[in-house]
Amino acid sequence: MTDDQTTDSSETAGADIPVNHLAFSGPFRVGDRVQLTGPKGRMNTVTLKPGEKFHTERGFIAHDDIIGRPDGTVVANSTGAQHLALRPLLKDFVMSMPRGAAIVYPKDAAAILAKADIFPGATVVEAGVGSGALSLWLLRAIGAEGRLQSFERRQEFADIAMGNVAGFLGYRPANFDVAVGDLQDVLPSTFEPGTVDRVVLDMLAPWEPLEAVAEALKPGGVVLAYVATVTQLSRVAEAIRDTGLFTHPDADETIVRGWHVEGLAVRPDHRMAGHTGFLVTARRLAPDTELPQLKRRASKTSYSDEDVEVWTPGALGERGKSDKILRKKAREAQRIADARTAPPDSEPQS
Repeated sequence: MTDDQTTDSSETAGADIPVNHLAFSGPFRVGDRVQLTGPKGRMNTVTLKPGEKFHTERGFIAHDDIIGRPDGTVVANSTGAQHLALRPLLKDFVMSMPRGAAIVYPKDAAAILAKADIFPGATVVEAGVGSGALSLWLLRAIGAEGRLQSFERRQEFADIAMGNVAGFLGYRPANFDVAVGDLQDVLPSTFEPGTVDRVVLDMLAPWEPLEAVAEALKPGGVVLAYVATVTQLSRVAEAIRDTGLFTHPDADETIVRGWHVEGLAVRPDHRMAGHTGFLVTARRLAPDTELPQLKRRASKTSYSDEDVEVWTPGALGERGKSDKILRKKAREAQRIADARTAPPDSEPQS
Protein backbone atom coordinates (compact mmCIF):
# COMPACT_ATOMS: atom_id res chain seq x y z
CA MET A 1 0.00 0.00 0.00
CA THR A 2 1.42 3.40 -0.98
CA ASP A 3 1.61 6.38 1.35
CA ASP A 4 -1.35 8.13 -0.26
CA GLN A 5 -3.68 5.18 0.22
CA THR A 6 -5.92 5.20 3.27
CA THR A 7 -7.55 2.65 5.51
CA ASP A 8 -10.73 3.50 7.37
CA SER A 9 -11.69 1.63 10.53
CA SER A 10 -14.65 1.70 12.90
CA GLU A 11 -16.33 -0.46 15.49
CA THR A 12 -18.46 -2.34 12.96
CA ALA A 13 -18.73 -5.82 11.52
CA GLY A 14 -16.53 -4.69 8.62
CA ALA A 15 -13.99 -2.76 10.69
CA ASP A 16 -10.96 -4.51 9.17
CA ILE A 17 -12.00 -3.87 5.56
CA PRO A 18 -9.56 -1.45 3.87
CA VAL A 19 -11.19 1.40 2.00
CA ASN A 20 -8.81 1.97 -0.90
CA HIS A 21 -10.21 5.07 -2.57
CA LEU A 22 -7.50 4.87 -5.24
CA ALA A 23 -8.71 1.46 -6.37
CA PHE A 24 -11.36 3.18 -8.48
CA SER A 25 -9.81 6.59 -9.18
CA GLY A 26 -6.54 8.43 -9.67
CA PRO A 27 -3.65 7.59 -12.00
CA PHE A 28 -3.36 4.06 -13.34
CA ARG A 29 -1.24 1.84 -11.12
CA VAL A 30 0.49 -1.49 -11.45
CA GLY A 31 -2.12 -4.24 -11.05
CA ASP A 32 -5.05 -2.09 -12.22
CA ARG A 33 -7.50 -3.51 -14.73
CA VAL A 34 -7.76 -1.18 -17.74
CA GLN A 35 -10.35 -1.23 -20.49
CA LEU A 36 -8.87 -0.24 -23.85
CA THR A 37 -11.21 0.83 -26.66
CA GLY A 38 -9.72 0.90 -30.16
CA PRO A 39 -10.62 2.99 -33.23
CA LYS A 40 -13.37 0.55 -34.29
CA GLY A 41 -14.96 0.43 -30.83
CA ARG A 42 -13.50 -2.96 -29.92
CA MET A 43 -12.81 -3.24 -26.19
CA ASN A 44 -10.12 -5.29 -24.45
CA THR A 45 -9.36 -5.47 -20.73
CA VAL A 46 -5.80 -5.92 -19.47
CA THR A 47 -4.03 -6.02 -16.11
CA LEU A 48 -1.18 -3.52 -15.98
CA LYS A 49 2.29 -4.96 -15.43
CA PRO A 50 5.63 -3.15 -15.84
CA GLY A 51 7.39 -4.04 -19.08
CA GLU A 52 4.39 -5.88 -20.55
CA LYS A 53 2.80 -5.12 -23.92
CA PHE A 54 -0.77 -5.48 -25.16
CA HIS A 55 -0.76 -6.57 -28.79
CA THR A 56 -3.56 -5.42 -31.08
CA GLU A 57 -4.27 -6.39 -34.68
CA ARG A 58 -2.05 -3.52 -35.72
CA GLY A 59 0.76 -2.73 -33.33
CA PHE A 60 1.03 -2.89 -29.56
CA ILE A 61 0.54 -0.72 -26.48
CA ALA A 62 3.21 -0.75 -23.78
CA HIS A 63 1.77 -1.02 -20.27
CA ASP A 64 4.40 1.48 -19.14
CA ASP A 65 2.76 4.06 -21.43
CA ILE A 66 -0.46 3.70 -19.39
CA ILE A 67 0.90 3.36 -15.84
CA GLY A 68 0.86 6.77 -14.17
CA ARG A 69 -1.53 8.29 -16.70
CA PRO A 70 -4.95 9.60 -15.57
CA ASP A 71 -8.13 7.59 -15.94
CA GLY A 72 -9.94 8.45 -19.17
CA THR A 73 -6.76 9.12 -21.11
CA VAL A 74 -5.96 8.33 -24.75
CA VAL A 75 -2.83 6.36 -25.64
CA ALA A 76 -1.40 5.51 -29.03
CA ASN A 77 -0.15 2.07 -30.00
CA SER A 78 3.11 1.47 -31.87
CA THR A 79 1.51 2.41 -35.21
CA GLY A 80 -0.17 5.55 -33.89
CA ALA A 81 -3.72 4.17 -33.52
CA GLN A 82 -5.52 5.91 -30.67
CA HIS A 83 -7.01 3.87 -27.80
CA LEU A 84 -9.16 5.16 -24.94
CA ALA A 85 -8.03 3.85 -21.53
CA LEU A 86 -10.60 3.65 -18.71
CA ARG A 87 -10.94 1.75 -15.47
CA PRO A 88 -13.74 -0.77 -15.98
CA LEU A 89 -16.96 0.00 -14.16
CA LEU A 90 -18.44 -2.87 -12.19
CA LYS A 91 -20.80 -3.68 -15.07
CA ASP A 92 -17.79 -3.85 -17.40
CA PHE A 93 -15.75 -6.01 -15.01
CA VAL A 94 -18.42 -8.68 -14.54
CA MET A 95 -18.83 -9.03 -18.30
CA SER A 96 -15.11 -9.71 -18.84
CA MET A 97 -14.04 -11.52 -15.64
CA PRO A 98 -13.19 -15.25 -15.58
CA ARG A 99 -16.35 -17.35 -15.44
CA GLY A 100 -17.04 -20.78 -14.10
CA ALA A 101 -20.82 -20.49 -14.27
CA ALA A 102 -23.13 -18.15 -16.14
CA ILE A 103 -23.21 -14.72 -14.52
CA VAL A 104 -26.13 -12.57 -13.37
CA TYR A 105 -26.16 -9.78 -15.94
CA PRO A 106 -26.05 -6.14 -14.79
CA LYS A 107 -29.67 -5.50 -15.77
CA ASP A 108 -30.83 -8.34 -13.53
CA ALA A 109 -28.40 -7.44 -10.74
CA ALA A 110 -29.85 -3.93 -10.63
CA ALA A 111 -33.39 -5.34 -10.44
CA ILE A 112 -32.36 -7.78 -7.71
CA LEU A 113 -30.92 -4.98 -5.56
CA ALA A 114 -34.18 -3.04 -5.93
CA LYS A 115 -36.72 -5.86 -5.60
CA ALA A 116 -34.92 -7.54 -2.70
CA ASP A 117 -34.40 -4.11 -1.09
CA ILE A 118 -30.70 -4.66 -0.35
CA PHE A 119 -29.62 -1.91 2.06
CA PRO A 120 -26.41 -0.79 3.83
CA GLY A 121 -25.69 -2.92 6.88
CA ALA A 122 -27.94 -5.80 5.79
CA THR A 123 -27.17 -9.44 6.49
CA VAL A 124 -27.62 -11.17 3.14
CA VAL A 125 -27.51 -14.83 2.14
CA GLU A 126 -26.71 -15.74 -1.46
CA ALA A 127 -26.96 -19.19 -3.06
CA GLY A 128 -25.24 -20.12 -5.28
CA VAL A 129 -22.31 -17.84 -5.78
CA GLY A 130 -21.53 -18.88 -9.38
CA SER A 131 -18.68 -16.67 -10.65
CA GLY A 132 -19.21 -13.90 -8.09
CA ALA A 133 -20.90 -11.31 -10.32
CA LEU A 134 -23.95 -10.82 -8.10
CA SER A 135 -21.74 -11.02 -5.00
CA LEU A 136 -19.94 -7.85 -6.11
CA TRP A 137 -23.21 -5.94 -6.51
CA LEU A 138 -24.47 -7.17 -3.16
CA LEU A 139 -21.23 -6.21 -1.40
CA ARG A 140 -21.40 -2.72 -2.83
CA ALA A 141 -25.00 -2.35 -1.64
CA ILE A 142 -24.56 -3.64 1.93
CA GLY A 143 -21.41 -1.61 2.58
CA ALA A 144 -18.73 -2.27 5.18
CA GLU A 145 -21.24 -2.74 7.99
CA GLY A 146 -23.21 -5.46 6.21
CA ARG A 147 -22.48 -9.16 5.86
CA LEU A 148 -22.72 -11.33 2.76
CA GLN A 149 -22.68 -15.09 3.29
CA SER A 150 -22.71 -17.04 0.07
CA PHE A 151 -23.22 -20.75 -0.42
CA GLU A 152 -22.00 -22.88 -3.29
CA ARG A 153 -22.07 -26.60 -3.97
CA ARG A 154 -18.78 -26.71 -5.91
CA GLN A 155 -15.40 -25.63 -4.56
CA GLU A 156 -14.23 -24.59 -8.03
CA PHE A 157 -17.01 -22.02 -8.34
CA ALA A 158 -16.27 -20.75 -4.83
CA ASP A 159 -12.59 -20.25 -5.73
CA ILE A 160 -13.45 -18.36 -8.93
CA ALA A 161 -15.92 -16.11 -7.09
CA MET A 162 -13.49 -15.26 -4.29
CA GLY A 163 -10.80 -14.46 -6.86
CA ASN A 164 -13.12 -12.23 -8.89
CA VAL A 165 -14.29 -10.32 -5.82
CA ALA A 166 -10.72 -9.60 -4.70
CA GLY A 167 -9.73 -8.86 -8.30
CA PHE A 168 -12.26 -6.06 -8.59
CA LEU A 169 -12.16 -4.59 -5.09
CA GLY A 170 -8.39 -4.76 -4.68
CA TYR A 171 -8.73 -6.49 -1.29
CA ARG A 172 -10.38 -9.53 0.25
CA PRO A 173 -13.45 -8.27 2.16
CA ALA A 174 -13.78 -9.57 5.70
CA ASN A 175 -17.59 -9.37 5.53
CA PHE A 176 -17.80 -11.85 2.64
CA ASP A 177 -17.44 -15.60 2.84
CA VAL A 178 -18.37 -18.59 0.68
CA ALA A 179 -19.44 -21.83 2.36
CA VAL A 180 -19.35 -25.00 0.27
CA GLY A 181 -22.38 -27.27 0.64
CA ASP A 182 -26.12 -27.48 0.10
CA LEU A 183 -27.93 -24.41 1.43
CA GLN A 184 -30.62 -26.34 3.30
CA ASP A 185 -27.92 -28.34 5.11
CA VAL A 186 -25.46 -25.56 5.96
CA LEU A 187 -27.69 -22.52 6.52
CA PRO A 188 -29.19 -23.63 9.88
CA SER A 189 -25.72 -24.05 11.40
CA THR A 190 -24.50 -20.71 10.01
CA PHE A 191 -27.24 -18.35 11.26
CA GLU A 192 -29.49 -18.29 14.28
CA PRO A 193 -33.21 -18.32 13.44
CA GLY A 194 -34.63 -14.94 12.51
CA THR A 195 -31.29 -13.17 11.98
CA VAL A 196 -31.05 -12.81 8.19
CA ASP A 197 -32.45 -9.75 6.38
CA ARG A 198 -32.43 -10.93 2.77
CA VAL A 199 -31.96 -14.21 0.88
CA VAL A 200 -31.16 -14.36 -2.85
CA LEU A 201 -31.47 -17.77 -4.50
CA ASP A 202 -29.72 -18.22 -7.86
CA MET A 203 -29.88 -21.99 -8.12
CA LEU A 204 -31.48 -24.74 -10.19
CA ALA A 205 -34.08 -25.79 -7.59
CA PRO A 206 -34.75 -22.78 -5.30
CA TRP A 207 -37.85 -24.48 -3.86
CA GLU A 208 -35.73 -27.06 -2.01
CA PRO A 209 -34.30 -24.80 0.77
CA LEU A 210 -37.44 -22.70 1.39
CA GLU A 211 -38.07 -24.15 4.86
CA ALA A 212 -34.49 -23.39 5.94
CA VAL A 213 -34.70 -19.94 4.36
CA ALA A 214 -37.92 -19.15 6.22
CA GLU A 215 -36.29 -20.23 9.50
CA ALA A 216 -33.30 -17.94 8.96
CA LEU A 217 -35.20 -14.85 7.77
CA LYS A 218 -36.44 -12.12 10.07
CA PRO A 219 -40.19 -11.41 9.94
CA GLY A 220 -40.68 -9.09 7.00
CA GLY A 221 -37.43 -10.24 5.40
CA VAL A 222 -37.27 -10.79 1.65
CA VAL A 223 -36.53 -13.96 -0.31
CA LEU A 224 -35.78 -13.56 -4.02
CA ALA A 225 -35.39 -16.43 -6.49
CA TYR A 226 -33.68 -15.92 -9.86
CA VAL A 227 -34.74 -18.64 -12.31
CA ALA A 228 -34.35 -19.10 -16.05
CA THR A 229 -37.37 -21.06 -17.26
CA VAL A 230 -41.14 -20.79 -17.04
CA THR A 231 -41.38 -24.22 -15.41
CA GLN A 232 -38.96 -23.19 -12.65
CA LEU A 233 -40.90 -19.95 -12.22
CA SER A 234 -44.17 -21.84 -11.76
CA ARG A 235 -42.74 -24.38 -9.34
CA VAL A 236 -40.93 -21.94 -7.06
CA ALA A 237 -43.95 -19.61 -6.90
CA GLU A 238 -46.27 -22.47 -5.93
CA ALA A 239 -43.72 -23.81 -3.44
CA ILE A 240 -43.55 -20.40 -1.75
CA ARG A 241 -47.34 -20.38 -1.44
CA ASP A 242 -47.43 -23.95 -0.14
CA THR A 243 -45.11 -23.17 2.79
CA GLY A 244 -47.65 -20.76 4.28
CA LEU A 245 -44.66 -18.82 5.64
CA PHE A 246 -44.43 -16.04 3.05
CA THR A 247 -46.55 -13.40 1.38
CA HIS A 248 -47.95 -14.15 -2.06
CA PRO A 249 -45.02 -14.24 -4.53
CA ASP A 250 -44.48 -11.52 -7.10
CA ALA A 251 -42.77 -12.34 -10.42
CA ASP A 252 -41.39 -10.37 -13.36
CA GLU A 253 -38.47 -10.13 -15.75
CA THR A 254 -36.24 -7.26 -16.85
CA ILE A 255 -35.73 -6.44 -20.51
CA VAL A 256 -33.45 -3.59 -21.61
CA ARG A 257 -33.48 -2.02 -25.07
CA GLY A 258 -30.67 0.31 -26.03
CA TRP A 259 -31.05 3.23 -28.43
CA HIS A 260 -28.82 4.59 -31.17
CA VAL A 261 -28.64 8.38 -30.84
CA GLU A 262 -26.52 10.27 -33.38
CA GLY A 263 -27.81 13.61 -34.58
CA LEU A 264 -31.24 13.05 -36.10
CA ALA A 265 -30.60 9.31 -36.46
CA VAL A 266 -32.51 8.19 -33.35
CA ARG A 267 -33.76 4.62 -33.33
CA PRO A 268 -33.76 1.46 -31.20
CA ASP A 269 -30.63 -0.67 -31.38
CA HIS A 270 -30.83 -3.72 -33.60
CA ARG A 271 -29.90 -5.91 -30.63
CA MET A 272 -31.31 -5.84 -27.12
CA ALA A 273 -30.77 -7.51 -23.76
CA GLY A 274 -33.89 -9.65 -23.68
CA HIS A 275 -34.87 -12.50 -21.40
CA THR A 276 -32.17 -13.80 -19.10
CA GLY A 277 -34.22 -14.81 -16.07
CA PHE A 278 -37.31 -14.32 -13.92
CA LEU A 279 -37.28 -12.69 -10.50
CA VAL A 280 -39.67 -14.08 -7.88
CA THR A 281 -39.94 -12.27 -4.54
CA ALA A 282 -41.88 -12.81 -1.32
CA ARG A 283 -41.64 -11.61 2.29
CA ARG A 284 -41.43 -13.65 5.48
CA LEU A 285 -44.56 -13.64 7.58
CA ALA A 286 -44.48 -13.29 11.36
CA PRO A 287 -44.67 -16.59 13.27
CA ASP A 288 -48.16 -18.09 13.61
CA THR A 289 -49.54 -15.74 10.95
CA GLU A 290 -52.04 -17.02 8.40
CA LEU A 291 -52.02 -15.13 5.11
CA PRO A 292 -55.46 -14.25 3.68
CA GLN A 293 -56.09 -16.18 0.48
CA LEU A 294 -56.46 -14.29 -2.77
CA LYS A 295 -59.33 -15.02 -5.10
CA ARG A 296 -57.76 -16.57 -8.17
CA ARG A 297 -59.12 -18.06 -11.33
CA ALA A 298 -58.92 -21.81 -11.60
CA SER A 299 -55.72 -22.95 -13.29
CA LYS A 300 -53.46 -25.95 -13.45
CA THR A 301 -51.18 -25.79 -10.40
CA SER A 302 -50.10 -29.42 -10.17
CA TYR A 303 -46.80 -30.65 -11.57
CA SER A 304 -44.53 -33.62 -11.30
CA ASP A 305 -40.79 -34.20 -11.11
CA GLU A 306 -40.94 -35.23 -14.77
CA ASP A 307 -42.36 -31.82 -15.69
CA VAL A 308 -39.42 -30.08 -14.04
CA GLU A 309 -36.82 -32.47 -15.40
CA VAL A 310 -37.81 -31.59 -18.98
CA TRP A 311 -36.55 -28.03 -18.37
CA THR A 312 -33.29 -28.77 -16.56
CA PRO A 313 -30.06 -27.73 -18.32
CA GLY A 314 -29.13 -31.36 -18.91
CA ALA A 315 -32.44 -32.15 -20.61
CA LEU A 316 -32.13 -29.05 -22.77
CA GLY A 317 -28.70 -30.16 -23.96
CA GLU A 318 -26.74 -27.42 -22.22
CA ARG A 319 -23.15 -28.41 -21.60
CA GLY A 320 -21.48 -27.57 -18.32
CA LYS A 321 -17.80 -26.66 -18.11
CA SER A 322 -15.34 -29.42 -17.32
CA ASP A 323 -13.37 -29.57 -14.07
CA LYS A 324 -10.22 -28.74 -16.06
CA ILE A 325 -11.73 -25.53 -17.46
CA LEU A 326 -13.05 -24.56 -14.02
CA ARG A 327 -9.59 -24.98 -12.48
CA LYS A 328 -8.15 -22.84 -15.28
CA LYS A 329 -10.73 -20.10 -14.64
CA ALA A 330 -10.00 -20.24 -10.92
CA ARG A 331 -6.26 -19.74 -11.58
CA GLU A 332 -7.04 -16.85 -13.93
CA ALA A 333 -9.25 -15.18 -11.33
CA GLN A 334 -6.56 -15.70 -8.69
CA ARG A 335 -3.90 -14.07 -10.90
CA ILE A 336 -6.10 -11.00 -11.33
CA ALA A 337 -6.74 -10.90 -7.57
CA ASP A 338 -3.04 -11.25 -6.76
CA ALA A 339 -2.16 -8.40 -9.12
CA ARG A 340 -4.79 -6.16 -7.53
CA THR A 341 -4.07 -6.97 -3.89
CA ALA A 342 -0.27 -7.09 -3.96
CA PRO A 343 1.43 -3.88 -2.74
CA PRO A 344 3.28 -2.07 -5.54
CA ASP A 345 7.06 -2.26 -5.55
CA SER A 346 7.43 1.36 -6.52
CA GLU A 347 5.48 4.57 -6.96
CA PRO A 348 3.66 4.95 -10.31
CA GLN A 349 5.51 6.65 -13.09
CA SER A 350 4.52 10.23 -13.83
